[in-house]
Amino acid sequence: MKLHKAAMFAFAGLVFGMGAQASASDRTGEVTLIHMGDLHGHLVPHASVRSDAAGRTEGGVARIYTLVERIRRAHPGKTLLVNTGDTLHGGAEALFTKGEAMIEVLNAFHFDAYAPGNWDYVYGAGRFLSYFTGPQAKARWNPVIANLYYDNYPGLEAKNGQSVAPPYLIKQVGGLRVGIIGFTSDRGPQAGDQKVTAGLRFTDGKEEYAKYVKQVRAQDVDLVVVISELGLHGNLTLADAIPGVDVILSSDKHEITPRPVVSRNGTLIVEQGMDGQVVGELRVRVNKGVVADKRYVSHRITERLAEDKRVAAMVAQVRAPLVSGPAFRPGAIANPFSGASLRYPIDTVVGQTEVPLHRSNFSNERMPAVIEGSSHDFLTDAFRRQGRAQLGMITGFRYGTAVAPGPIKLEDLYHFLPVGAQIARGELTGMQIKKALEGNPQNTQARPGEWINGWTAGVSGLTADFDPQAPQGSRVSNMRINGEPMRMDATYTVAGLWYEKIPALINRLPAKGVVVVKDETGAPLDGTDVVKMYLDSLPHQRVTKGGLQLDRIRLVKPLPAGDHGIVEVQPLGTVAR
Repeated sequence: MKLHKAAMFAFAGLVFGMGAQASASDRTGEVTLIHMGDLHGHLVPHASVRSDAAGRTEGGVARIYTLVERIRRAHPGKTLLVNTGDTLHGGAEALFTKGEAMIEVLNAFHFDAYAPGNWDYVYGAGRFLSYFTGPQAKARWNPVIANLYYDNYPGLEAKNGQSVAPPYLIKQVGGLRVGIIGFTSDRGPQAGDQKVTAGLRFTDGKEEYAKYVKQVRAQDVDLVVVISELGLHGNLTLADAIPGVDVILSSDKHEITPRPVVSRNGTLIVEQGMDGQVVGELRVRVNKGVVADKRYVSHRITERLAEDKRVAAMVAQVRAPLVSGPAFRPGAIANPFSGASLRYPIDTVVGQTEVPLHRSNFSNERMPAVIEGSSHDFLTDAFRRQGRAQLGMITGFRYGTAVAPGPIKLEDLYHFLPVGAQIARGELTGMQIKKALEGNPQNTQARPGEWINGWTAGVSGLTADFDPQAPQGSRVSNMRINGEPMRMDATYTVAGLWYEKIPALINRLPAKGVVVVKDETGAPLDGTDVVKMYLDSLPHQRVTKGGLQLDRIRLVKPLPAGDHGIVEVQPLGTVAR
């Protein structure tokens, strides 16, 4: 099979002897695990701008399907296709259909197992249950979830404490018995209405991991595979502590593992980035009940892969009401969160950029993504100007997209702002702003098992120094607004993300004097509308190299090196393991 900019790694025998356990049988066989994850609503290809770019564009589900079918044909009857992480959120197609566009297309993939991500609950618990549970479930993806329970869900009180979906599956494939244990995130969406998961209870998965590894091992399986949205950090911590798992297919933190991370107990852990950039292929051979060989291939999804025509047609069909053409009707579709109507086709060119817009640099590069991204610099400039504020801020979301120098389309803005946030101006103190900048660096530089939330907040109108080796509370220093030192006791106007369900917060920070940006008639504007207005205000609607200031958060010392010798989007930890 031809590999398209793929990296292959082979591991044999005792490398896995600590994590794998011989089964009670003497079966011999082979299985190939195909892993995709964290699509975040990306149906079509997007620009490839990071330093490891393997082509002009990357992603696209029609390309992914081509690769999946190629692997299936190469190993007939011996494959399992797994999807993990956030799928129903992240773009206009997902947003305006509440995830149904993604389901309609991805049902064609025939997933053998699925572990949902925290953003897959963003449209509410009821919709999640209708998609993934019961005989009429719309998503025919075989969800496997060990750490999600009913918790006084209206009308289903009799199910209190029961698992929402099967905690594990056992598959017969390639002459082997393969146990698959699934974990969703330990939290719901961290933006907007925090009540969307009411009636469901998440756990951190620690008890369930130990419980179900033992249960599944007792059922004469040849392999135990965990599919998990607990993130590379959480999965590594669990695998270090509890033996018995051969492979973890991980999602949540959007890391790319060009080669597997191996836990202390010998468990292989892989993660496939985000937005359909990468698909993992792991072939496992068992000889007389003992894992004899594992080979991992990290496939980059680029234009070298042709689109599958049937899936491409399905993508075109679900996009038709949103893009230019006879099916688009201005104002006919409303954002389910903000209520703002879609007035322009999402393929409308709304501006131009001379600067690649993204937040995806690796940790060893200038302006690493964990600290800053040009896309967030651009967005916060828009918030600040259109909100008529001293500062612009945005939560350090890990998701987004990449825009190459050239046209900016409306759908790019929806990938950057996919959860219906509006933009508002309010008053924050200097101390609140400092704590906001200190908070996420602590989360992302903590020991692996302590990581939470996103990256450092994006800012406009403010510069600061950041020392990753300093103690918490002292990492951010030399904060300046328009060149003047920021005072901790002073009040500043800040424009940022605002949600109707939590009206006293901007970027989830308590703010005074909140004023929401609206149109000339007083109607609500989606955040994307506000950014479009900003682009309209620029000469030639162009983001220029001279106009977009970068390096707003200056690293005074380098970030810690990625663990296991892998250059990650964000480091695996700050301490030796």
